[in-house]
Amino acid sequence: MDGHVRRLLNRVSIALAAVATAALLQIFSHSSSSCFVGSPAYSSLSLAPFPRTSCDAASRRVVDPNLRLAKLRSSPRWRRRSAALSTSVFPRLRRLRLLRRSSRVLCVAAGAGQAVDALHVAGVGDATGVDLVDFPPLVRRADPHNLPFFDGAFDVVLSDEPMALTGALFPSRFAAEAERTVRWGGAIALAIERHIDLSTVASLFKKSRVAAAWNATLDGSAATMVILRKNSNNTKQH
Repeated sequence: MDGHVRRLLNRVSIALAAVATAALLQIFSHSSSSCFVGSPAYSSLSLAPFPRTSCDAASRRVVDPNLRLAKLRSSPRWRRRSAALSTSVFPRLRRLRLLRRSSRVLCVAAGAGQAVDALHVAGVGDATGVDLVDFPPLVRRADPHNLPFFDGAFDVVLSDEPMALTGALFPSRFAAEAERTVRWGGAIALAIERHIDLSTVASLFKKSRVAAAWNATLDGSAATMVILRKNSNNTKQH
């Protein structure tokens, strides 16, 4: 009797396994045909970040970076930030002979790339934007605490985000990387929150001195703009 029961249980187990296998094959075949091969969305599959399933990846709509940029440029906030940079920050850098059309500029904590775009409009062709999250076509991903550029690679390092320095995980490292990547005699232009003491910010930059500072309004937010000039020697001037 026990042997008969065991044989019956074995047959039931085999039958259930066969049914489960057939169901899995059916599901796989359906998802493959509808989400991958022959699907109009297949061409965008490689652009979808970390899809949960093949169908999830295939159904995502990928926005062209240039179309997204055109939409951002039409927003009031973008226009206000661009206007503030073009009428307040860039002219001061030019008067100090720190910014020219041929200058190489690094925009740190660049966000969506307002500063990069404003520099291009102002005639500065060599402007690079970096942030912790890339935002094509103007901003690539890079850690401001460990910038992937050679020493002295830029004439100007610019950050128009008021919390970029003081909100950094290691503000002193942020400042050191800005100084490392700007050439001797070059400039570091920073927006900081207006309540932050200027001497505290200046103390973070061991090889630079404050060349100018003024109150500014960037897309509706009050800030202080600071321009530091990297000294031509290793000692900080007072």
